[in-house]
Amino acid sequence: MSKTSTGIKPQHYDLIKKPVITEKATMAQENNAFVFQVAMDATKPQIKEAVENIFSVKVKAVNTTITKGKAKKFRGRAGERSDKKKAYVTLEAGNSIDVSTGL
Repeated sequence: MSKTSTGIKPQHYDLIKKPVITEKATMAQENNAFVFQVAMDATKPQIKEAVENIFSVKVKAVNTTITKGKAKKFRGRAGERSDKKKAYVTLEAGNSIDVSTGL
């Protein structure tokens, strides 16, 4: 595993899929917490390292939640939503991320 000159490894982008932009996530940003959808097998230390290297910030804490997929009907046919894992990343004071720009 080689590190690039910036310290970002390609697997960091595999761990963090996308930022979650909802009303609840926007309210969490007021408390310096940001929400990301992450890979199901991602651990808290891996998420912390990835966020610190990608966004050049200092992470204070990482909390994760798993949302189980539920059965829904898609155009009259039975289907099922996939499971999702979200990471609530709290940053140290003075750090910030602009999630509107994307990854």
